[in-house]
Amino acid sequence: MSTTKKTTTPARTPKASTTATKAAAQAPEPEVVVNETPKITGPELKKKELIDTIVARSGVKKREVKPVVDAMLAVLGETIADGRELNLAPMGKLKITRMKKTTKAHIITTRLRRTEPQQTDAPDPLAQAAE
Repeated sequence: MSTTKKTTTPARTPKASTTATKAAAQAPEPEVVVNETPKITGPELKKKELIDTIVARSGVKKREVKPVVDAMLAVLGETIADGRELNLAPMGKLKITRMKKTTKAHIITTRLRRTEPQQTDAPDPLAQAAE
């Protein structure tokens, strides 16, 4: 009977360092977020001032604007109370982050995300050419 000698292979060392460096190299650069405190430029906007501003911008009579604004505010209030998100351009996207019902009020904490307006210095491509 002959005996054979087993050859042992050395234990492998894990190569975690190379996969970690590859993942780190492909990761995008982190975006710096600047926390800005809101700048209060004047008193809060009341419904009467809102209606007057809409009348001035649209040129429609006040008696025609008031029921539309009332209906719009009612729909927006009901939508927020139901916990639905709003995505209304140019106002932005309103997301509800927390809702709390107390004995005297229904407190709803929201986040409003607005996109920065695009500023272009190029002339309007659809503008009439000078003749």
